[in-house]
Amino acid sequence: MPEIELSYCVVNTSQREFLLRGLDAIGREREALPFATEVLVLDNGSRDSSAQAAREHPAVDEVIALGERRGKALNDSELLRRTRGRYALLLNEDSELQPGATLALHEALERHSGAACAGAKLLRPDGAGAAADPHPGGHPKGHKQACAWRFPTPLTALAGALFLHRLYTVQSTGDRTRKVDWCQSSALLVRREAAAQVDYLDPDFFVYSDEVDFARRLRDAGWRSLYVPSAVAIHHEQLSTDTVPEPRIVEMARNRDLYMRKHHSPAAALAVRWLTAWSYGVRALVALLLPGHSPKRYWRHVTASLWPSRGEGLREAADAYNRSNIP
Repeated sequence: MPEIELSYCVVNTSQREFLLRGLDAIGREREALPFATEVLVLDNGSRDSSAQAAREHPAVDEVIALGERRGKALNDSELLRRTRGRYALLLNEDSELQPGATLALHEALERHSGAACAGAKLLRPDGAGAAADPHPGGHPKGHKQACAWRFPTPLTALAGALFLHRLYTVQSTGDRTRKVDWCQSSALLVRREAAAQVDYLDPDFFVYSDEVDFARRLRDAGWRSLYVPSAVAIHHEQLSTDTVPEPRIVEMARNRDLYMRKHHSPAAALAVRWLTAWSYGVRALVALLLPGHSPKRYWRHVTASLWPSRGEGLREAADAYNRSNIP
């Protein structure tokens, strides 16, 4: 049996249909690759028969079915430890690789020996036919999603407060591979040697900011991250600020603050709290004048940013889910 070069690592949380769509795309990718691969699926305590569907899918080599719901950082770390490939492609269940994405990411890390991570360009689906309606360049039509950024600092928070974040903070721009601070882990190729060097992802980040902390610790260890726009994935999650459930708002704020306290001073963490709250406060005021927008939802971002230790986030929601699963 040839040595495994790359491992696909998919974490699924009760998204059976998206999972199967993503696995179909992985199957198509594997057929075109000149090296050996494996596919691991970790099912995060789902009750929608996702684990069984993954076991029956022809592209899947191993399924890890958890009996309870856990955090994404912990799950990604488990997959990274289990894989046999030199590289591991971390994927959300709702990430659908487009043709050639795997090879483009692999070639980027092969060319840049000092890079530990390579992130794909993410597109939001443009209606039901987004993935099936290619433009002349060969990639699907769809709204581009920001997916690489500068590390959070008081300066990036100030840019957000002045509504200059797209100019200053977002780094997923241009058509060439470029060095960035961090990439979203929805479709992220990781050099396993580097991941092991920094002891994988920090489980204190239940979800959100986990990949930011991971990239920062890799940077501190001398590694870099790349944004690879020639690698494309459709990211089917469609949560706007008006539709983000409260547990997600709380979890985002909580882990943003955890990152700041871990890597910066208490004063810097406090500055980011206030600047972030200000930017959402302005949005709440504007939402009062715009139909179809929720000032209340924006205001919840304000209070979560100012008091990130209050409220129940996704960690508490997972605990409640796990308790309800006990016979």
